[in-house]
Amino acid sequence: MFIRTERLFLRPVFPEDWRAVFRGMSDGKVPCMVASAPFPYTVKAAIEYCRSAAERNAYALSITVPDGEGAPLIGLIGLGRPLAPSRDGPTHELGFWIAPDWRRRGYASEAAAGLLGAARALGVRRVISGHFLDNPANGRVLRRVGFAETGEITAIASKGRGGMLVPTRRYALDLQADAIAALRPTVDQMA
Repeated sequence: MFIRTERLFLRPVFPEDWRAVFRGMSDGKVPCMVASAPFPYTVKAAIEYCRSAAERNAYALSITVPDGEGAPLIGLIGLGRPLAPSRDGPTHELGFWIAPDWRRRGYASEAAAGLLGAARALGVRRVISGHFLDNPANGRVLRRVGFAETGEITAIASKGRGGMLVPTRRYALDLQADAIAALRPTVDQMA
């Protein structure tokens, strides 16, 4: 899957992306905020992730900046299996990270909105996500792209923190209901 947003190009993770993934994840703050990434993050982990990302998850994408020299990879985003059980049937879980040098520019929100739009078009109905309580910036990203807090705080194991259970604020987004709601003003204007 390839997605173009205003400033970004989201594309499949390629095996040769391992260097950029390693650079982004080698900052100790990144793996500690991503539940599935080990710390310390190794070259071997980066190579393995990039080699098998597409096989494991069709929605695993590299976030690149096409206007930058060489279209640098600045992070990863994906929809995968839920990290915590969901009572509302089949869901996908949104996860993402942006390399420290590229933060605070709205790239995470832009990438999330692009991926969620494609997921909606492909028939994905419900998406959940969360952020560790000590990472409120990710909560702002989630709210910006339409997620609502569920009121749940769930302990999720973080590989980046040695398997420690970390309190995580949970969010949900019904893509199909939101798509219908977005069409209502247009339909009402036509009547």
